Amino acid sequence: MTNNPFSGPSQRTPTLLSRRAALKAGATLTAAVALDLNLLAAPAKRTVVVWSEGTANIDPGSKGIYPNDINSAIAEGLKPLEAEGWEIVKAGLNDPEQGISDELLNRTDVLIWWGHKRHGDVKDSLVDKIEKRVKSDGMGFIGTHSCHFAKPYKRLMGTACSWREYVADGTSAMIIVKEPNHPICKGVTSFKLPQIERYGEPFAVPTPESVPLDGLYTRPDGKTEPGRMGMCWTIGKGKVFYFTPGHETYNDYHRPEVRRIFVNAVQWAAPAK
Repeated sequence: MTNNPFSGPSQRTPTLLSRRAALKAGATLTAAVALDLNLLAAPAKRTVVVWSEGTANIDPGSKGIYPNDINSAIAEGLKPLEAEGWEIVKAGLNDPEQGISDELLNRTDVLIWWGHKRHGDVKDSLVDKIEKRVKSDGMGFIGTHSCHFAKPYKRLMGTACSWREYVADGTSAMIIVKEPNHPICKGVTSFKLPQIERYGEPFAVPTPESVPLDGLYTRPDGKTEPGRMGMCWTIGKGKVFYFTPGHETYNDYHRPEVRRIFVNAVQWAAPAK
């Protein structure tokens, strides 16, 4: 039998190696393409910043309800958003750059603001940047309780933002779901707050485009009066929500109903991606 000089192992090996290398390279390329497609398909991470002036935990009348300040309590209630890819950032007036650097502000989708006694300490330059992010870039803004006098909120509203009166006398309030189909009311039913600082109407703000949450105050003497609890506006390209409850001596931000409202409000206020 005559040996074929082209059929020996020494001739086949380079071909087999080349095929194996090609298959390996092809598999690597396929994996790389799949990875790139997965990265393209993955939703961009979103950021909500919870800002507070840092006075709720040191106020003599706060009763230790918010030992780590109000921004910590609100941020804790937003944890369900982490499962949807949200980053939750706490910020405060006493932090460097008053808690909001340009880098952080530029990647913030929604800014939540609580203030009380130190509104005047917030720099106008920061307010200018927040106003631009809302009006021009579509960042959402959520103000709560005494934030009605906060510089960013007043700038966005363009009005005095004052209520008729402010009274903490043991008044309770029923938070009434007025617009059950509004995104902020998803999964929320009317509920009672056993104590609230009464903010008497009228409220000097532009007419809201919607009032998903209404309210009814009951004074210690049994008399009742209405008061709006949750109001919405579109300011420029951004959405703004104001929530009336949230006094530092009451545990509003620990309540499951309030936490659900804030989760819903963040989702509603976030700009479309």
